[in-house]
Parts: sequence; C-alpha cells; structure tokens
Amino acid sequence: MANIATITGRNLHRLVRVPTLIAFATVQPILFVLLFTYTWGGAVHPPGVEHYIDYVLPGIFVLSIAFGASQTGVAIADDLASGMIDRFRALPMARSAVLAGRTVSDAVRNLFVIVLMIGVGSLIGFRFHAGLGAALGAVGLALAIGVAFSWIFALLGLVVRDPESAGIGGLLAVIPLIFVSSTFVPVATMPGWLQAFANRNPITITVDALRALCLGGPTATHVWQALAWIVGLLIVTIPTAVLRYRRTTAT
Repeated sequence: MANIATITGRNLHRLVRVPTLIAFATVQPILFVLLFTYTWGGAVHPPGVEHYIDYVLPGIFVLSIAFGASQTGVAIADDLASGMIDRFRALPMARSAVLAGRTVSDAVRNLFVIVLMIGVGSLIGFRFHAGLGAALGAVGLALAIGVAFSWIFALLGLVVRDPESAGIGGLLAVIPLIFVSSTFVPVATMPGWLQAFANRNPITITVDALRALCLGGPTATHVWQALAWIVGLLIVTIPTAVLRYRRTTAT
C-alpha cells in the first residue's frame, strides 16, 4: 500500500505541475457540459425529461472520464519510452504498484472532474431527482467505470509502448462507443441496425444506470448490469495488464 501511495502521489504532483494537464482536467469537462447542453438541447427532447441537461449530464460523466482515461495509456507509454519504468525497477517496490498507483490517481482526478461537472451543471439547471443516496451512488458508479477505463488504457499503453499511438488508439476506441450509445440521444432514435449494437454497448448500459440514479425511477436492473460489465472488464484487464507489465519490464 505504501508503494501505491507513493506512485499515486507522484502522478498527482505531475498533474498539478503541468499546466496543460490541469487545463485538460478542468476546461474540457466544462466545455463538454456547456457545448452539448446548449448546442443539442434545443433539438433533442428525450421523452419524460423536462430539461436536456438532466438527460445528458450522466452521459457527459462517462464521456469526460473516458477521454481523460485515454491519457493513462499515454502516461504509461511515456514512462516506458523515457526509461522511468526502468528506474522504478531499480527500487525496492512491488511491480504492480506502478499500475495500481496510476489507476488510483486517475480515480482522484475523476472525482474532481465529476464534482466540477455537477457544479457547472447545477448552475445551468441540472438537479438530482432521486435524493442524496442515489446521487452518491451515481458518483460511485461513475468512479467505478473510470477505474475500468484506466486499466483498459493502461493495458493499451503497455501494448503499443508509444505515447502518440496510445493517445490515438485510445480515442479511436472511445469515440464510436460513446456516440453509438444513449450518451446524447435515446437509442430508439437510431436506425434499427444501429440500435442492436447500441443497446448492448457497455457505455449505454452504464449511462442508463447513471441516468436512472440521477433522474429516479427503477434503478436496480440498470445498476446491476453496469456493475456486471465493470467487474467483468476488471477481471480481464487487471491480470492481463499486470502480466504484460511484468513481461515488459523483464526484457
């Protein structure tokens, strides 16, 4: 745990010291909230929702977290390319601490981003309609999907080992999943052949669960489905990433 805390602190200090990373973590989520609300809000009217911001903000949680997590792969690949991982190997520390510390620091960043978006959204009309417990549940679920994204992109960074390729590959993976989902519009508005994919898209399942927690109504099925996806992704990606890290650092 001490090793993980050290790596986490190192990553958070880097986030604070690099202005572009701070800008990415703050300005981008704010822009997402404002731009999607005011450019699409007048044209998209989801059934049963009075204000578009209430519908879209849970989706923007996932969008911002996914885009931010793509930088995890970049950071891992950069540490490999710059020799930082070799320095870690020379220290008396657990090898898994490098990856675990990265995902923990990502979770801290994601919590900041979520709170920031809730604050901005509240200023333009967003409200939690299901009470404090459901609101905290939504934040917790958003953090959980963020952890899953972090491990996925950490594995990507270990595989490609090039910062630019990791960044491009991460975005190419995220963009179609985000836009072919219920993030911005109801799946029912899509062509039938696209609905088949969108309804099974883990992003749709997670966004629907977050939306249920924010808006109220039946939540159990949506939340359990989202948690099942998250746990399944973690079961696959964590051991695969750790094994890949050990093989990478052994050569």
